[in-house]
Amino acid sequence: MALEEKEYSSFYVKEVKGRYVHYDHINSFLKELPNSFKIELIGTSVRGEAIKSITYGHGPNRILMWSQMHGNESTTTKAVLDLLRCLELNDELQKSCTLKIIPILNADGARDYTRVNANKVDLNRDAQDLSQPESVILKEQFNIFKPDFCFNLHDQRTIFNVGTTNKPATVSFLAPAFDADRNNSPSRKRSMQLIAAMNETLQDVIPGQIGRYDDGFNANCVGDAFQMKEVPTILFEAGHYPGDYSRELTRKYIFKALYKAITTIVNDVLDKYTVEDYEHIPENGKQFVDVIIHNHPSEESKGADESKGIAIQYKEVLENNSIVFKPELHKFDVRPNEIFGHKTIDFTKDNDLNWLKEQEILKLLN
Repeated sequence: MALEEKEYSSFYVKEVKGRYVHYDHINSFLKELPNSFKIELIGTSVRGEAIKSITYGHGPNRILMWSQMHGNESTTTKAVLDLLRCLELNDELQKSCTLKIIPILNADGARDYTRVNANKVDLNRDAQDLSQPESVILKEQFNIFKPDFCFNLHDQRTIFNVGTTNKPATVSFLAPAFDADRNNSPSRKRSMQLIAAMNETLQDVIPGQIGRYDDGFNANCVGDAFQMKEVPTILFEAGHYPGDYSRELTRKYIFKALYKAITTIVNDVLDKYTVEDYEHIPENGKQFVDVIIHNHPSEESKGADESKGIAIQYKEVLENNSIVFKPELHKFDVRPNEIFGHKTIDFTKDNDLNWLKEQEILKLLN
């Protein structure tokens, strides 16, 4: 069944907001879940922090999902909390599915707000070596749980657009490859069909803002590794919605995608969707910057093509337990006329000048 907007507002876990999310932020919520949710300690991080899982339901359709494999990618964790609240208030799914959810896999990276773990290792490049305790934990849970589907939950940067359009890739998906030739195995086809189902739902609420992530094969990536095990695996990428740097809107769309995926599986309607439906989703481009500034009288812009402007990209920095967006000059990777700005500033306009002062971009340009 589809979820109405008013319904989502009752599932939204308002206690957990913003970009900085670690176990201290979600433990109270987990403790308050009823006994129908089984909370387990499944291992510890490099620095000894507890890594937990939540199991819901006892039905035949088994779905394993994990978030914050990259510690600074927290949007999907917030969406998972919303999903848990939804399941708490609507228990009709517990007889038809069993969900195993790891809300934060990279506990140390989440606390440090880094992509990598405490040993500076990218867990999503450790699927074969299994050199890190967090990687071992995920592989053990995969082997013990024996999922029918895997959901690999991530964030993506603000640089991504859909195809060659000026639409931001607010949500992107990927059915990971299982070999270097990117062939379509039965499990990969099922991944594609499930993504097509989610795309159908999201197009109703964010039309033109759903992209398809690059499917280059890398056996060290967890999604590719699990696809090689013939388990349909889907990569979720939470991206940018205009003005939503805290990603409180994007979390809603990830929640809607998760709910659609689960209900598609349990209602056994996957075959309504085709591989071709998946392939029609445009691939992601990399044509966005956070800010483009026109008409600034700095050395950087003297003699420049006026259509180019000055590009600013934010760097997310953890300061005093919150995320600060620090502006940095950005070099164009494509032709200037192919760049889009999430915000475009004309330096000659007073209102824009005030905005620039507030963002401390003037210091960067002068």
